[in-house]
Amino acid sequence: MDSGVPATPPQQYAAAGRIPLAVVVVDGDGLVSHWSTGARRLFGATKEQAVGQPAVELLPVSGALTEDGEYDAYDRYDGLGPGLDASLNGLTSYPAAGRARLSEPGRERVDVLWWAYPMVGPGDERLLVLAADAAQFGGEDESVERIAPGFALHTEFPGFDELARRLPEILPSMSVQESTRIVSQVLDLGYPVLEFSHHDRVPVTPDWGVPRRAERKERQRAAAEAAAAGQAVETADLEQDLEYAAVRERLEFLNEVSGRIGSSLDLARTIQEVSAAVVPRFTDVAGTYLREQVIAGEGFPDGPPDATTMWHRVAVEHVDEPGRWDDVVPVGESMPFPEHTPFFQCMTTGDPVLVPRISEQMGNAIASQFEKRDIRPLINNRSMLVVPLKARHVVLGFMILLRHAERALFNDMDRVTGAELAARAGLVLDNARMYTYQESVAETLQDSMLPQVTPRMAGCDTATRYLPGTLLGRVGGDWFDSIKLPGSRTALVVGDVMGHGLNSAAMMGQLRTAVQTMAALDLPPEQLLRNLDDLAQRLGEHYLATCLYAVYDPIRNELRLGNAGHVPPVIVRAADGRSELLELPTGAPIGVGGVPFESVRVAVAPGDRLVMCTDGLVEVRGEDIGVGLATLCESAAHPAASMDEACDTIIRSLAASFPEAGRGGRKDDVALLMARLNGIDAESVAAFELSLEPREAARARRLVRGQLRAWGLAEVTETAELLVSELVTNAVRHARGRRAELRLVRAGSLLCEVADEDHTLPTLLDARPDGERGRGLRVVSSLAREWGTSRTSDGKTVWFELALA
Repeated sequence: MDSGVPATPPQQYAAAGRIPLAVVVVDGDGLVSHWSTGARRLFGATKEQAVGQPAVELLPVSGALTEDGEYDAYDRYDGLGPGLDASLNGLTSYPAAGRARLSEPGRERVDVLWWAYPMVGPGDERLLVLAADAAQFGGEDESVERIAPGFALHTEFPGFDELARRLPEILPSMSVQESTRIVSQVLDLGYPVLEFSHHDRVPVTPDWGVPRRAERKERQRAAAEAAAAGQAVETADLEQDLEYAAVRERLEFLNEVSGRIGSSLDLARTIQEVSAAVVPRFTDVAGTYLREQVIAGEGFPDGPPDATTMWHRVAVEHVDEPGRWDDVVPVGESMPFPEHTPFFQCMTTGDPVLVPRISEQMGNAIASQFEKRDIRPLINNRSMLVVPLKARHVVLGFMILLRHAERALFNDMDRVTGAELAARAGLVLDNARMYTYQESVAETLQDSMLPQVTPRMAGCDTATRYLPGTLLGRVGGDWFDSIKLPGSRTALVVGDVMGHGLNSAAMMGQLRTAVQTMAALDLPPEQLLRNLDDLAQRLGEHYLATCLYAVYDPIRNELRLGNAGHVPPVIVRAADGRSELLELPTGAPIGVGGVPFESVRVAVAPGDRLVMCTDGLVEVRGEDIGVGLATLCESAAHPAASMDEACDTIIRSLAASFPEAGRGGRKDDVALLMARLNGIDAESVAAFELSLEPREAARARRLVRGQLRAWGLAEVTETAELLVSELVTNAVRHARGRRAELRLVRAGSLLCEVADEDHTLPTLLDARPDGERGRGLRVVSSLAREWGTSRTSDGKTVWFELALA
């Protein structure tokens, strides 16, 4: 935008206004997609020359947009602002700002201030760059010592509402929807500000007043002129005023820092906020170190630190040229500090350590810690202040603050200010640490409870996805499961405990275990949900969950489903690719109590797919769940090369339908279970009726031998004969009834079942050396891949499974 700012009288706060800005939008390929008139004036290229060209060839950046770094703009630009490379590559979700010196043949050198905003969400835009000529801000005002670009994060300025209304005007050639989306992200990330004289932060678009130190400088100048003229100067009053002004500035600085840090419980962002709060306002370099236990999320560090304690360098913020510190003190390095260093003194006493100026001897001692890296040019002759980051009287870390040699040395007042700053930062870091630790515990608990679903079962292939929520309390109580049942059947379960956090994850584990236990009893869906509801009421009044329970019979090609207040499933028909929501009796959530549950039977065909999910996938706050369910049906019907790709297609489609969720606004976690119902053909099932007489064991062996020969499974014939003989013999000896049934199922493995009319389940006994009983099931347990027992409506079933080559 080109509107100039009229001169205004000095004022204490900023007033909304406008200054000329260059506006550039870069797409995901690193090419310029928008080039404003201000960009043409500042950088020289016209819109026709710029759009579609690599941004690094037009902007003051170098080697940023491509992984191989084929672009090199150092021939054209003398400086590079820190952080923009990462933003252009999309490696950070935070904005970046900096200064660059633009130099071209035939043009005067231009000092450029820039702000870069990574864009997320739909659309090709991936980076918004705002830039301005720094010369228009300094002028002849000697009170302005320094101008640096920054961001106003969670800070309210007078006139902010007007500023927010005017921001869309800097994107004049974009559509309303497009510019509104970009501007909303600018406001969320922090609109651009300029810092004057290390003390004033004002929005980049308003008029600004005289810096706070200008009045003090004017008072000093007047006193000096009076002294030079031989006039009397009230020295005591002047010193008192200056001391009062200095204290006021420090209090204002601490108040500002307190407002800028702690905006998030994310540990990494908190560290970045703390570092950015002190540079360059209070110091020129800030290095932050934390104990490894804090970084690893292992809880509160035990005991005081010593010379063996490992400290992890988590941030280095500075105003030096880009890259100067990166190779010598890279972020991510861990190291101990010996006793002779001021860092050891700070971390063991918990008090700030002031070094007015680092001598050559001290610099050599500190540099000895850095193997094959000479840090002395970076620290010698600089003033240093080491402040501890403490919480509950335990040192979590410390910050090393350095000032350039030409800047005023740290003094005792700075030490007090640094101590107060570190105390506030330590509290914020501890809050983030505790949240990170609790989140880590909840995630570990949840991960341990989420099942490793077998991708292939008898007549059924499955694929699953679990996505944690992206905002606070992201750990939830969503789960899925697949459970093997007698008769080659499979139980498919999806549930959602209401709420988030550690309690929900623990509750989910209890309910999931209960479902597995009751499914093994082969209860019908409505009875299982009834029992689960009773259990939830006994566990506590806060146990509320939704659950969808389905039993798939691949031999009958039938689904039997029960629903307890859950999102209905989607069935995709293999015959015509049509998808539909299954209409089920909704039922009440688990834990409500006093409500009946029903089940329905649904006929399916081989190749049909069943899609079950939790509401986090199809529901976003403020949106109609019908939109999500319709998108779920549509995306489930899309053809895919595999089950995993089909799951990914569903998640991508739902994310596109809810852009806010795609940009990190989805609070709820998501569980998705997809099953392809392959069925088992009639030729792979053989059933024989037996009478409970001793001779039937031999007959059962002959039937098994003949059937397996017909199936071409000679490699397991001998083992199958032996184990079937044991099961039939047990039924003859112990079952109360007249008949039994032997069934063989070939489906990826060989399943053998013996069912009788006795409800008493056999148990695995400890056979004694001189005993005559208890060896049958032990043989079955030793030779079968899996085996089990379950009650049925008219008796019990004992089964075993053998692996096939």
